[in-house]
Amino acid sequence: MSTMRNSAKKSGQIGKKMKTIVRSPDPDQPVEIDLRNPPLAALWAWLLPGAGHLYQRRYAKGILFMVCILGTYFFGLALGGGKVVYASFTKSDVRYPYICQVGVGLPALPALVQRQRIIVNKNDDPLWGGFMAPPAQPVKEQLPDDLAEWHRELKTRFELGTLYTMVAGLLNVLVIYDAFAGPVFTSPSQKKDKPPDKSEDKET
Repeated sequence: MSTMRNSAKKSGQIGKKMKTIVRSPDPDQPVEIDLRNPPLAALWAWLLPGAGHLYQRRYAKGILFMVCILGTYFFGLALGGGKVVYASFTKSDVRYPYICQVGVGLPALPALVQRQRIIVNKNDDPLWGGFMAPPAQPVKEQLPDDLAEWHRELKTRFELGTLYTMVAGLLNVLVIYDAFAGPVFTSPSQKKDKPPDKSEDKET
């Protein structure tokens, strides 16, 4: 029984050590935020935008981030016909926008599964009807150019959809930082002593 109590006390102490409290420097408007376990909160924030703040019980921010970032991401994905998010890092097609898009976490990870099946394994067929699958590679003259066909079909929507999904991923990077380090507080302005009033009439 004593060993169980000691282990429970130790686990409780470890849990307390992992907690991080952020306090505002303004004594007139004191704010205290419990970040709980910042690394875990940052992981949750990456996996699903806003989830890290919900874990920290910062519900208003969590719901706001979740709605805005996921709304922006899925709007861009729909605008691009589901083809603007894919992972490809071959010589013929280096998809740099995906580095930003993967910032939204789980919603962009199916692209990595499709890349593994199509580009790495080569013989595997894409899943989910080709959703988030990279274009057929390598592009040969006798074969259709999937990427060119997407641009021809979607026109400017392909670029706009790419932009929206990239912006969503980059915004979530800021959300991850906020979940890890907490909000940035501004230091209160120091009150300066007022200079003596020189407008008073001098006695003559």
